[in-house]
Amino acid sequence: MPKISERARVIPASPIRKLVPFADQAKAKGIKIYHLNIGQPDIETPQVGLDALKHIDRKVLEYSPSDGIASYRKKLVEYYAKFDINIRPDNIIVTTGGSEALQLAFAACFNPGDEIIVTEPTYANYISFALQAGIVVRPIKTHIENGFALPSIEEFEALINERTKAILLCNPNNPTGYFYTAEEMMRIREIISKHNLFLISDEVYREFRYTDAPYVSAMHLEGVEDNVVLIDSVSKRYSECGIRIGAFITRNMELRNAVMKFAQARLSPPLLGQIVAEASIDAPQSYLDGIYEEYIERRNLLVNGLNRIPGVYSPMPNGAFYTMASLPIDSSDKFCEWLLKDFSYEGETVMFAPGAGFYTDPEDGRNQVRMAYVLKKEDLQRALIVLEKALEVYPGRTVNK
Repeated sequence: MPKISERARVIPASPIRKLVPFADQAKAKGIKIYHLNIGQPDIETPQVGLDALKHIDRKVLEYSPSDGIASYRKKLVEYYAKFDINIRPDNIIVTTGGSEALQLAFAACFNPGDEIIVTEPTYANYISFALQAGIVVRPIKTHIENGFALPSIEEFEALINERTKAILLCNPNNPTGYFYTAEEMMRIREIISKHNLFLISDEVYREFRYTDAPYVSAMHLEGVEDNVVLIDSVSKRYSECGIRIGAFITRNMELRNAVMKFAQARLSPPLLGQIVAEASIDAPQSYLDGIYEEYIERRNLLVNGLNRIPGVYSPMPNGAFYTMASLPIDSSDKFCEWLLKDFSYEGETVMFAPGAGFYTDPEDGRNQVRMAYVLKKEDLQRALIVLEKALEVYPGRTVNK
């Protein structure tokens, strides 16, 4: 039998999805699972988006332009202007989710063997996409003890060499929920400018910021306009993960035109998804305000509840809808699997994403899990009870330091 490629062999399984078979088996036994493992909001999609889908009146579901429907890109320009991000429609290439936007950025910005600096813990697919493109990931560690704040300029520069091509940020951050301050973004601007690097900034959670501190997008940074790539998606802000609509955005027209060649090769982004996404921009402010308040309440309930459990610690995140928590366990992989295979409390269990999968060295996340507070408050409260009961009997419990 022919051998698979080396890149296929080394790409890690998703820490978020690899436990699904065990979850399916638990459900088959009648066990209820509280899914805190994946960032799939339970918030309803805007009615204007659903109505647009229901009322599509077309005789042919044709290819869209490779860079996306013009009316949608124009409407996106208006959306970004609300955040003082001033761009033109031709700065935007609509993509099949934020994932494709990242893959296009990697294909256009890097040669095989080039290096990218990524803060970790990091969104696991960043590592997978980098490996697919032949990019070397150079992790720069952030720490749970200080809430995963950005490292110093000196720590970044210790990783920079002649092969370094870019820094990748997620702001607000997945998986930590950290929201980078204005001072930290200026620090990044200084590094990008000094070393002439790309800054790839994943900002899909911009609506979910739980602080009065100013929002500084990578697109706000002066003097590095041609260095910045913005990655975006409607998946989270409109609870539209399934329509697979994202965006690659840059003012660097040489880069934009290069990405357009890749976009033409894949023909077009999803037509129906663009129709829904365009309509959703008109969702009333009350829709976004309600989601915002709901996530603050969920965050407070979950994080405060975690910190009341003996041996558990979670910093209070200021963005997105995730938190990383350290638990008194020997292995996050073993614990998360055990929860599904061997444990239930009153017919219920919980599902988390093992923290080890968000680090290049699994040892760094061996006692951490990522939790997504995408369930209603009653379910989060129940999940906390189940977690505490699980930790009381888990065979690999340790003394958390």
